Amino acid sequence: MTAATYLFLSLPFLLSLATSGANPKVLGFVSSGFAILLSVEPGGAILPWATGMTVVSVALYERFGRRPV
Repeated sequence: MTAATYLFLSLPFLLSLATSGANPKVLGFVSSGFAILLSVEPGGAILPWATGMTVVSVALYERFGRRPV
């Protein structure tokens, strides 16, 4: 796998660093780890990556949408 693939699969964790609170950061880290580990099989990384992106998207909306910096 290329570095770009690993960067794309770790996107939930990287985006979770901009959220407030520890829970989205842990979930982003765990979902990125599962996505990288399950990416050995084709299509194996879709569910953990999508779950992580959903959690992080909601956390980012809560941080910047409702309560601006």
